[in-house]
Amino acid sequence: MIVCLMASVSTFAQYNVGTSTTSRTDMFGNTVTTHRDAYGRTTGTSTTGRTDMFGNTTTTHRDSYGRTIGTSTTGRTDMFGNTTTTHRDSYGYTTGTSTTGRTDMFGNTTTTHRDSYGYSTGTSTTGRTDMFGNTTTTHRDSYGYSTGTSTTGQTDMFGNTTTQQRSSTGSSIWTW
Repeated sequence: MIVCLMASVSTFAQYNVGTSTTSRTDMFGNTVTTHRDAYGRTTGTSTTGRTDMFGNTTTTHRDSYGRTIGTSTTGRTDMFGNTTTTHRDSYGYTTGTSTTGRTDMFGNTTTTHRDSYGYSTGTSTTGRTDMFGNTTTTHRDSYGYSTGTSTTGQTDMFGNTTTQQRSSTGSSIWTW
């Protein structure tokens, strides 16, 4: 019985794999998110600019040395209520997409991630904000198994918002 209990506890274990802290929007309209690993070391940044005249918003991803490693461009919401983000590598090649649908009747919003060939690689489902001001996103792989969660807390007094990432396996929670 003890062995079964330990096995079930380990199945639901969540490993801290890092944080992402988003700052206030600066005077140029840019918002910077700093990504850190489980030890607090900076692994990179994501800088989101203003929305352009076509309704697109681009985020530039950089590694810990400041080198650009890719971009994510989010377009306008379409007539069906879907918003698609196109991910590209540092050479401009499309590596995949993430499409966010409407919020359902339970207050959940699901994003479907696809690779460059259009195959689904997983989903991220964001629930309602709880009574403590936290919003949790559950990430699943293409088979529907949970790979981890991202929990975003309230904005602090300095205008920073921190997201805590946890993994079910101890490795990356991302499915795309």
